[in-house]
Amino acid sequence: MRGIYLLGAAGSIGTQTLDVIEQTMPSIKIIGLSLGSNHVLNHDILSRFKPTLVCLRQEKDSLVYKEKYPEITFVYGEQGLLTLASYPITGLFINALSGSAGLLPTVEAIKQGKDIALANKETLVMAGDHINELIKTYHVDLYPIDSEHSALWQLLRGEMVEDIDKMVITASGGSFRDLRREDLIHVTVEDALKHPNWSMGAKITIDSATMMNKGLEVIEAHHLFHLPYEKIETILHRESVVHGLVYFKDGTVKASLSSSDMRIPIAYALHYPKRARYQNPLPLQDLHFSPMDFERFPLLKLAYFVGEQGGLLPTVMNAANEAAVKLFLKGDISFLDIENIVIESVNTYPNHSEPSLDEIIKTNEEVQHMVLTRYEKR
Repeated sequence: MRGIYLLGAAGSIGTQTLDVIEQTMPSIKIIGLSLGSNHVLNHDILSRFKPTLVCLRQEKDSLVYKEKYPEITFVYGEQGLLTLASYPITGLFINALSGSAGLLPTVEAIKQGKDIALANKETLVMAGDHINELIKTYHVDLYPIDSEHSALWQLLRGEMVEDIDKMVITASGGSFRDLRREDLIHVTVEDALKHPNWSMGAKITIDSATMMNKGLEVIEAHHLFHLPYEKIETILHRESVVHGLVYFKDGTVKASLSSSDMRIPIAYALHYPKRARYQNPLPLQDLHFSPMDFERFPLLKLAYFVGEQGGLLPTVMNAANEAAVKLFLKGDISFLDIENIVIESVNTYPNHSEPSLDEIIKTNEEVQHMVLTRYEKR
């Protein structure tokens, strides 16, 4: 059994990953993980899993943790994530961080020859071409953890790319799927965080409400499955039971169905190419589908445009959205301001068709700083 590294262990995906590990592979060794700011949860994780190396968010917490867990090596901050990624013991590297902070640790882990299980969309949105080149160069595997991409990955096993007419990513519609655009003017953070189907972190829940999450998934699917954007479709599916469909040129359609439980795609990635017994299949129910309304969800339309343009624009879109969601969660801007900020940033930032990784990182920092400085209430 190979060991495991887990970034974002205290987040929504991270805690569910730990549940899967306990239930389906209790003898596996967790080599390293990164924790959040909830110290009660952090201590629970450390006492249960006893990793070798741990990355904390802040240096000031190191002394307390070192005293309590002398057998564990502690690092901290962004450099600590890179130290964890470059640790010289082979293992599956699970990236469950939220936001652009997940990019550089993924790059470093690939260079160290670690296979990647990716729940961090931003890694491929910002630098999908670079990541694919690194995967080829260092001969590692990349396993998607998102429910939609896991579904498509499973549907494509044994199939040939040239036989695909299109793939379809489903979307629940998020917290405000039954509201018109004019109803969104006065919605609150609390309203936005009430997702009808999934239990997720704050950032991804807001992204689901704006449909930016689905836009990021479209770009991610392009880099994972190497299909042009015109062959990647999105549809509304309220129940979140069908997570992906693939249409083949002979008229066959394959669909992947499961409960709205992230532990299922997590278990698939951890046990690939085998399957673990985790959960009994869900009973069939009435399912509903409807065409995507790009006027209702303009950020999804923007994501298709940005993905086709390539270059720096996916990074600009992602960075502006990341900053705008932070502002909304703090109460500095309204829900609809998120869309306006992201669209304006993409429309005004100069593109560069073949950016280096350093340019991508610099642009991400620059756009986030620009948005936060302009809109943050003092």
